[in-house]
Formats: sequence, structure tokens, C-alpha cells
Amino acid sequence: MEARLAGETDLAGFREEARALLSQQVPPEAVHWHTAPAQNSELFSDPATAADSRPQSVPKAASAIVPASFLRLCEIVVLHHDPDRFALLYRLLWRLVHEPGLRNDPVDADMLHAHQMGQSVRRDVHKMKALLRFNDTNDGSTPPLQVAWFEPAHHIVELVAPWFSKRSPQSRWAILTPERSVEWDGQQLHFAPGLPRAEAPPADAPAEDWLARYRAVFGSHAKASPQEAQALAS
Repeated sequence: MEARLAGETDLAGFREEARALLSQQVPPEAVHWHTAPAQNSELFSDPATAADSRPQSVPKAASAIVPASFLRLCEIVVLHHDPDRFALLYRLLWRLVHEPGLRNDPVDADMLHAHQMGQSVRRDVHKMKALLRFNDTNDGSTPPLQVAWFEPAHHIVELVAPWFSKRSPQSRWAILTPERSVEWDGQQLHFAPGLPRAEAPPADAPAEDWLARYRAVFGSHAKASPQEAQALAS
């Protein structure tokens, strides 16, 4: 049986598929999980809004057995790059429902693996927050646009982007990554396709190179500087 998810981080979809599979008593070994590639649209839907639009619960019988700590673990493990992460999580969910003793087993191999994956994602989040550096583009706007390049190990852009927007709410910035890019325009986040690693400018690249990469990714959404806007209008 195939279980299809809308994207690499489709937690809401995983919960809904898992709910249906559990209700039909489909064992983990009979399920093949597939994720759809990210849509190359200029504006991606807000992950929180998308999650709210889909059912978030597992069956009542299962929710009475599955600890809340496991549901929180799912939230972080789905961000891991391992293509087998959804299979692992469903296997654990199945076992928690059918093997009540699992929740009290501190050395279970599946549970240890899931926690190790969660720790890897958290380290990646910390690394991105600590090491990412923005570069001025001198685009003539106020505040000036800043652009950064980062290559996360996991699917963490959606998770980390709000942290950067809250840290510098009055600034304008864009973060380019191989998988997905994000821009903060001072009011809201905009998501766009990723930038191939081979096209990423070096750290010491001139401002015009950073601005060119930003415009290549965000296309028509990229704002012209006041000077450019005036030139276009004349």
C-alpha cells in the first residue's frame, strides 16, 4: 500500500495517513511512503496554516496509548533528511499501539534511532542559527536587503525562518539554500525554490553577486531598488 505525502515535511499528511492506516490495521511492512517534490512557486503556503487545514489526530484508541512525547518527537524527526523517516515513525506508532511495553523500553533500537535523528535535526537548527551570516547587497533600499547562503543537512528552513524574522523584524533579508529559499520583507515570509550549490556565491563575493542570486531565485517577487524603480518609470 502506498502512502503519499504533499512534501518532505508534511507532518499533517503523515498524521492523517497514519490515522487511516491504523484504523485499517495495515502493518508497517505493508506501507510504502512517498513524498512529493516541493512546488516551485514564488509563495509557499504557511506551514502552520497548511497543518491546521488537515486532521491532526490519530484514532482515539491509539491516542490513549501513544505518549505526547512521541508526538513531539514526530514533529522534529520528519525534518530529517533520511528518506525512511516516515516508515520508522509509522513502525514506532504501530508498535506503541500494539506493544504497550515499548514506551517504557529505554534501549529499543527503533526508538533510539528516532531520538538520534531528532538530535541531529536540533544540532542542524543550532548550527544554522549560529553560523549563518548575511551579506549586504547595496540595493539602495531602506533598510538594505541582506542575503545569506546556507546548506542545512536537514529540511529545517521552514522551522528556522520565523526565528530570524523575530530576531530582526525591521530588516529585509533572504536566505538561499539548495532545497528551498526564504525571504523576509519586513512583514511576512516568502518561500521560493532553492539555489543549486554550484551557483552559490562565495562568502567574499561582491554585493552585486548576492543581489543577482537573490533575484534569480525570487524572480518577479524581487523588489527593485528606488533608483531602479525610478529608471524604469522614466
